[in-house]
Amino acid sequence: MCRVNRRGEKIFNAGGDLKERNNMTDAQWQQQHALFEKCRIALLDCPVPVIAAVNGAAYGGGLETVVTCDFAYAARRARFALTEIKIGIMPGGMGTQNLPRAVGIRRAKEIILTGKPFSADEALEWGVVNKVCDDDKLMEEVLETARTICNNAPLAIYQAKKSMNVSTQVDLKNGYAFEIEAYNRLVPTEDRLEGVRAFNEKRKPKFQGK
Repeated sequence: MCRVNRRGEKIFNAGGDLKERNNMTDAQWQQQHALFEKCRIALLDCPVPVIAAVNGAAYGGGLETVVTCDFAYAARRARFALTEIKIGIMPGGMGTQNLPRAVGIRRAKEIILTGKPFSADEALEWGVVNKVCDDDKLMEEVLETARTICNNAPLAIYQAKKSMNVSTQVDLKNGYAFEIEAYNRLVPTEDRLEGVRAFNEKRKPKFQGK
């Protein structure tokens, strides 16, 4: 149910290939970018939790991927930046939308408008990542968290994630109304019955996603 987004040993995702893009026409550039846009929306709409395991450089679209995931762990060697402003463009992979939600508008403006790289420790302090791990322990800790999530009731996870995503888009009362609707959909499920039964029987529940 849980998905881990990871790349090679030293680079998580370095963003678009500027050598490839060097001779593109405007139409070719936008056509290629449209594919990235579809990928970003698909990641945003994914119903299951998505954890970014940032094991190296996350620049440009790489950092935008990190802040589009549900949350992220980073290796100590990881480095982050949104450098688009340095080459005459701007973040186009939801960076101006998701980064302010993660770090606050003032910090996001600093990151985007300077294009300066920052460290894993700064990413943790600012809210870009949830945890910094030793380089050789990153995947172990990410998978441990993923397994913890996977042991919980799947339908409850889907509904809770959806409700939290809505909370960033609407006012408090409408967000709460959505939360209650999501909550009530779980009441008649077999998983809810199993969870309460297992608690009372002092055993681990066996969730079926039903």
